[in-house]
Amino acid sequence: MEPIDIGLVVSGGLLVLVVLGMRVAFAAGLAGMVGLIWIFWAKKGMDPEDFGWAVTVAVKTAGQVPHSKVSSQALSLIPTFILIGYLAYYAGLTKALFEAAKRWFAWVPGGLAVSTVFATAGFAAVSGASVATSAVFARIAIPEMLKIGYDKRFAAGVVAAGGTLASLIPPSAILVIYAIIVEQDVGKLLLAGFIPGAFSALVYGLLIIGLALVIKDFGPRVTGFTWRERFASLPPALPIVFVVVTIIFFVYNPFGGDAWGTPTEGGAIGAFVVFLMALYRGMRWPQLKDALLETAKLSVMIFTIIWGVLVYVRFLGFADLPGAFADWITSLTMSPMLILICILLAYAVLGMFMDAIGMLLLTLPVVYPAVMALNGGEFVSAADSTFGMSGPMCAIWFGILVVKMAEFCLITPPIGLNCFVVAGVRDDLTVQDVFKGVTPFFIADGVTIALLVAFPGIVLWLPSLV
Repeated sequence: MEPIDIGLVVSGGLLVLVVLGMRVAFAAGLAGMVGLIWIFWAKKGMDPEDFGWAVTVAVKTAGQVPHSKVSSQALSLIPTFILIGYLAYYAGLTKALFEAAKRWFAWVPGGLAVSTVFATAGFAAVSGASVATSAVFARIAIPEMLKIGYDKRFAAGVVAAGGTLASLIPPSAILVIYAIIVEQDVGKLLLAGFIPGAFSALVYGLLIIGLALVIKDFGPRVTGFTWRERFASLPPALPIVFVVVTIIFFVYNPFGGDAWGTPTEGGAIGAFVVFLMALYRGMRWPQLKDALLETAKLSVMIFTIIWGVLVYVRFLGFADLPGAFADWITSLTMSPMLILICILLAYAVLGMFMDAIGMLLLTLPVVYPAVMALNGGEFVSAADSTFGMSGPMCAIWFGILVVKMAEFCLITPPIGLNCFVVAGVRDDLTVQDVFKGVTPFFIADGVTIALLVAFPGIVLWLPSLV
C-alpha cells in the first residue's frame, strides 16, 4: 500500500475515533503512532520480522516531536495570555468593565445584552481564552439580565457567544497556535484580529438591538444613569485599556523603528502589570492560587492537544497527504473563491464534532498548503495572486477566517465548549438551554464571515501598516 493510501485510511480512522467521543489529543496521538508504524513497516514489505523495527523507529520519530515543537518560544504566549485573563477577573476588573458598559449602553433596546457583548469584547483584550471569558461573565452578567426579565436561555446565549470574541481579539491563544502551525508572524496575526473582533462584537450588538425592536419585551432598556455616573464608571475600567496599550506599544512600537520586544515578552509584561493591579485592588493568596491553578489547567489541556496532534502531523508529512490535497484542490475547475467557501463550510461541519483548537491543529497542515496553492503560492506577489494579495497577507487573511470559524464552532452543538462552560457555571441552566440561546448568533457569525471574505481589507488594513 502506498503512503498516501495509508494516510487516507488512518485519517478516516481518526475522524471515527473523534466522532465516537475520544479526546482529540489521544485520538490524534494514537492515529499518528499507528500511521507511522504502518508506513515504516510497509517500506520493509510488511514482513512480520520487521514489525518490531518499525515500532522502534516510529516511537523514536514521534518522541522527538513534543520537545522540538512545544519548546518554541512563541508557544509561551499561551499561558501568559490565559494568566492575564484570570488575574483580571480576580482583580475585579471584569465587574468594573461590565458596570461601565451597562451605564453607557444599557439604554438602547436590548441594552443589557448589548452591554454584555461589549464588556466581553473588552475583557477579550486582556484574556486569550474564550472559555475563561464565558465562565467569568456567566457569573457576572447572567444574574443582571435575569433580574430585569431576560429569558434565561437568551441571556446564557449572549454570554456564550460573547465569549467567542476572545478567539479573535488579541491576545488570542488560537491565533498564536495558527501562527505556529503555518509559520507566520505572530505579531501581525494578533494585530489583524483587532478590527474583525471589534466588527464581530458590533454585529452581535446590532443583532440584539434588532431582536429587541421586533420582539415585544425581548430586552428591556435600563435607564436612569446620569452623565456623571457614566463618566464615573470609566476610571475603574481604564486598567484594562492600560494593559492593552502596554502590550501593543511594547510589541509594535507605534513610534517607528524596531519593536521593543517580542510578543512573548509583551505577554509576560502584560501579566505582570495585571498582577500589580490585582495586588493593589486587594487580591490575596487564595485568589492568586486559584488564578494560577486555572491557568495551569487550561494551559495543560491546550498543550496536551498540541502534543497529540503534532505526532499525527509528523505522520502526515511521511504520508505526503498535504501535498496531495493541495494538488487535488488546485486541479479543480471550480472558482478559487468557491473552493475557499467550501473549505470554510467544511470547518463549520467539523466544528460540530471537534473542539476549536484540535480542529485547527488537525486540519491546517493539510488545508493551509492547499489555500496557499490556490492563491498562487506562499511567495506570490499581490499583482499575480488569485485573491489579490501577497502570500503572507493571504496567510493572515485565511488565518482570521479560520479562527472566526473556530469561534463559530465554540457555540455549535453538540461539542460547543462555551455552551458547556456557561451551563456548568449556572445550576439553573442545561446545555440544551444554552444551545437554544445561541441560535440567533449563528446568523450574526454568518454575516460577519461573509463580509470578511468579501472585503479582505477589514482584516488586512492594520497589519499592512506594520
